[in-house]
Amino acid sequence: MKKTFCSIVTGLLGLGLLNATAQFSGRPSSGPSFGDATAKLFGEHQSFSATMELESGTPGSAQAMTMPCKISFDNGKSCLEMNMGEMKGGGMPPEAAMQMKSMGMDKMVSISRPDKKTMYLVYPGMQGYVENPLKDQAEVTSPDDFKVETTELAKENVEGHDCVKNKVVVTDKNGKITESTVWNAKDLRKFPVKIETTEQGQKAIMHFKEVSFTKPAASVFEVPAGMTKHASMQAMMQEVMMKKMGGLMPPR
Repeated sequence: MKKTFCSIVTGLLGLGLLNATAQFSGRPSSGPSFGDATAKLFGEHQSFSATMELESGTPGSAQAMTMPCKISFDNGKSCLEMNMGEMKGGGMPPEAAMQMKSMGMDKMVSISRPDKKTMYLVYPGMQGYVENPLKDQAEVTSPDDFKVETTELAKENVEGHDCVKNKVVVTDKNGKITESTVWNAKDLRKFPVKIETTEQGQKAIMHFKEVSFTKPAASVFEVPAGMTKHASMQAMMQEVMMKKMGGLMPPR
């Protein structure tokens, strides 16, 4: 029975968590984050919060996925709150959401702290978190390290917002190019209500709604009190499994 339980956990982690986070960072084990190139797409809006819906994969394909979440962003720091039970598509079997909820893995908070070169993956349902290094933050960058070229493509309406559709090319000091299509809303001071980008052959589209330009509280980017730090995701899962199995063991 223990082997079966481990297989379920491994399968859920692979189908749910890894698919949902890969589009942000390109490294599933690190979790989602907004890198410097992505941050440049927000222009003057370097402090905001919003609801966000992420679409990835080819629409209509078995691996196409939609994930709603909440985002808070402040000058490079980001916090994404996700409920994996709300994910649609991505090859996740219908029973997976219930299994994840029973284990406390359905809700995940990803906190990215480039100033500390650290990413925190927090699981409120398991009262635990894991620290991972931000490998692409080997050095602190400045705005002068990036060149941004914007080309207007068209004028379109996105969910009630009159937008200017732009092609935006961001080049870092090492020559790495990130190309995106961005819809900047005129009534939101050019905030990008939609961003479409392709990286490593994977397409990702981000939709932003309920945008607030109020600076998020500093506490949003800290691990909540009372959470237990684990050496790795595997260690945290093992502890949860042991507790589960302990509850299933008949009394002696």
